[in-house]
Amino acid sequence: MKAEKLFALASRYMPGGVSSPVRAYKPYPFFVEHAKGSKIYDVDGREYIDYCLAYGPLVLGHGNEEVKTAVREQLEKGWLYGTPHEKEIELAKKIIAHYPSVEMVRFVNTGSEATMAGIRLARGFKERDKIVKIEGGFHGAHDSVLVKAGSGATTFGIPDSKGIPKDSVKNTLQVPFNDAAALSTMLEKNSGEVAAVIIEPVMGNVGPIPPQDNYLSDVREITKENDVLLILDEVITGFRLALGGAQEFYGIDADLTILGKIVGGGFPIGVFGGRRELMELIAPSGAVYHAGTFSGNPVSITAGLKTIEIIARERVPQRINKLGERMRAALSEIVRDSGVESYVSGVGSMFKVFFSPSGKEVKNYADALRCDKNKYMVLFHKMLDSGVFLPPSQFETNFISSAHTEEDIERTIEEYKENIDNSHS
Repeated sequence: MKAEKLFALASRYMPGGVSSPVRAYKPYPFFVEHAKGSKIYDVDGREYIDYCLAYGPLVLGHGNEEVKTAVREQLEKGWLYGTPHEKEIELAKKIIAHYPSVEMVRFVNTGSEATMAGIRLARGFKERDKIVKIEGGFHGAHDSVLVKAGSGATTFGIPDSKGIPKDSVKNTLQVPFNDAAALSTMLEKNSGEVAAVIIEPVMGNVGPIPPQDNYLSDVREITKENDVLLILDEVITGFRLALGGAQEFYGIDADLTILGKIVGGGFPIGVFGGRRELMELIAPSGAVYHAGTFSGNPVSITAGLKTIEIIARERVPQRINKLGERMRAALSEIVRDSGVESYVSGVGSMFKVFFSPSGKEVKNYADALRCDKNKYMVLFHKMLDSGVFLPPSQFETNFISSAHTEEDIERTIEEYKENIDNSHS
């Protein structure tokens, strides 16, 4: 197999043979030759229905022709200026139009950079050092939030990373997801010391795990009562659950909003934004420093503008959310009929089968850790052999795009039915 040879070669030049940990799985990952629509094709000539979708950005699927045309036209004009350009204003206006809680934005290059800058801004605004994050919540790979992180860190059993000084995380407090009482107690215990709570409205990197009942509205009220900023990390949910992300979907607001992935149309981007009084503290307007050579990159901005235009015009969230409901309903029936101890989770166009003991609901990080990741990897490989590409980790989210067809969904359901029945054998 060509992939085996490429992986051996890659392992000589890159740690683990990959550029991000979750991409590595045994015996070796497939290497992509090209992708289009809902399909991804490897160097050995195999086709897969893709539910990984680059871990979320490709809400329109691979190689959307309108986005491609817009990017090609921008490339003719240049791909990096290092100066302001008009399209930055256009994308800022679009984001602000869909997020009532956002009055100003700053463009950056990744979701990690956006959360890092957002936390710095919150600390600068409140003049406090502590933050609260959710256990298992993933907000990028920077020091202050890489504490019991999800994604690759959980998969490889390394909840913390070497190389992070203890002082970098001493001001990071943690509480469980879907436990408003725990958050209230934590903030009361640290009254006057916490700048912000940062939370994924839907946990994406140990999930997906949706919020229960009134959890998010309770979090909003608790942060207000304790004079603490609420940072909603919508890198995954932004422009996917709805045009206004989880804030529109669940009817909540935030002091600071973090966006990424979809906003770049498949190109690198991150965004943080919020009320004017907060954002005007960012340099050069204020004393909270942030800078970046590639921030506002015209190619990413162009791709994002076209992607959001298509999402709005074609009512993409409504369509893919319905496909997600259909997928989850079918999978719930499959796992019930199979007798395999498992639980189907998700919301909107996100879904996942957890191999949860006794089929127990997965509502937080601790529940996710109790799931059988080895059994999941058996399913992953069986599905891969069947031509369906799922994220190679129990602790990641499956995504549906507007490029997925009814036939894709039906075929995937049939493959799940076949492979979940056999995944425990």
